[in-house]
Amino acid sequence: MRTIDDLAVAGQRVLVRADLNVPLDGPRITDDGKIRALLPTLKTLIARGARVIVCSHLGRPAGRPEPALSLAPVAEQLGQLLGLPVTLAPELADPAGPAAAAAAATLRPGDVLLLENLRFSPGETSRDDAERGAFADRLAALADLYVGDAFGCVHRRHASVYDVPARLPHAAGYLVQAETAALRRLTELPERPYLVVLGGAKVADKLPLTGHLLDLADEVVVGGAMATSFLAAQGYPVGRSRRDGDAQEAHAILERGGPRLVLPADLVAAASPEDPQTASVVASHAIPPGLMALDIGPRTAQIYAARIATARTVFWNGPMGVAEVPRFAAGTRAIASALARSHGFTVIGGGDTGAAVRALGYPRTLYRHVSTGGGASLEFLSGRSLPGLVALERDAVPSR
Repeated sequence: MRTIDDLAVAGQRVLVRADLNVPLDGPRITDDGKIRALLPTLKTLIARGARVIVCSHLGRPAGRPEPALSLAPVAEQLGQLLGLPVTLAPELADPAGPAAAAAAATLRPGDVLLLENLRFSPGETSRDDAERGAFADRLAALADLYVGDAFGCVHRRHASVYDVPARLPHAAGYLVQAETAALRRLTELPERPYLVVLGGAKVADKLPLTGHLLDLADEVVVGGAMATSFLAAQGYPVGRSRRDGDAQEAHAILERGGPRLVLPADLVAAASPEDPQTASVVASHAIPPGLMALDIGPRTAQIYAARIATARTVFWNGPMGVAEVPRFAAGTRAIASALARSHGFTVIGGGDTGAAVRALGYPRTLYRHVSTGGGASLEFLSGRSLPGLVALERDAVPSR
């Protein structure tokens, strides 16, 4: 991939695809890690005199405007972090419409424009090539150059990620470069022992990738809803715990992994995340009826931390429980602390995991790399071809 250092950007309109899909509490951004991750690319473009147009999605508005998912809070926070005004294109109905085009045309070198939520247009995520291509044409018409820096989206075949780079001269931003460099260290002759810590709630998405991770790593240790899904596949009672994915697939992965796939010895269970006073430590193979597993237990946390201490390479994706509730954050805290003390090459993969670590007070500087893309990092490690990276590697054939 070419990098932004290979582009002559002075005076040019540069469309930057970012991943600014930040968590919100009403209009308040609760974690701005993804915005901060974009700053090196934007500051370089601004310093070199580019006219910068940033675009991103936020949430899942299903192809129609939703004021609650406007990027207005992001524009304000981005402006504060950059120390300069960031203009939000004033049109909800069409993020690449006439208002966006007019705003892009008036940019001066060093100015920054943020388009509205790309997913307000059905063309962004459409599976119809013609509809997606038509939206990509309108996005590409706003700019002279394209920079892909939305690593968290490179596994999506979306218009702004996959189709626009085919229409403009393009390069990868600094975030995409850093992400791919770190993840290649996990796939190309990693130092061993190599440990994967896998948790979180998106079991159906992660199950198909777990087998590939077993091929890469020496061990995979499991928490979160991943753990209860595997326990249920073994026939153990899991009470009201969340379980997801295909039980037969989970059972096949258990047989394939054998002792290299490590499940919790104990869990913290309660009636619900909203009832922490009902919490107790239970054996992982005997979760009582009416309770749900909401964290790994203290014994499991010690076992996993000890494995991290001896590993030379560690990749962690997914919290160990409902880490936003203090009573159920101990397992996630134990993993974060063990990785912070590690002398190995440590990579935290995923927005949810990174946000949980930051919420617990662990700065990203304690780890070798904190990824902004959970699904993208897992698919990268699985060896799959990621559309957004393919798009950045190929030559552009401008359509205008």
